[in-house]
Amino acid sequence: VPMDRSHWLSMQEVLDGLKEKGHEIVVVAPEISLYIKPTKNFVMKMYPVPFTQEELDYTFWRTIQDVFAEGSFLERIVKTYEGFKNTFVMFLSTCTHLLYNKELVIYLEESKF
Repeated sequence: VPMDRSHWLSMQEVLDGLKEKGHEIVVVAPEISLYIKPTKNFVMKMYPVPFTQEELDYTFWRTIQDVFAEGSFLERIVKTYEGFKNTFVMFLSTCTHLLYNKELVIYLEESKF
């Protein structure tokens, strides 16, 4: 489940607390993300996705711009819908690439993730 953006920012505090209590933390994340970056508090297991950091950044930036764009209410709704649709396609691709990454799935199964 993609956990980037506000979900990840909230989760970081929980992970830091678990680390302080002695837990080993493993984060599974795509190589391309907005906020999920390696730190000393957890082990990262990353997997490739078919888009670049620039494409991801642009998709989110464009969606935000469209929400506040000028124009009729209907035009803004259509643009916002298109932006959310593009974001959903990226999230779906992220999930698909995780599930089809045999090496990572085997690791997760063997480690009882």
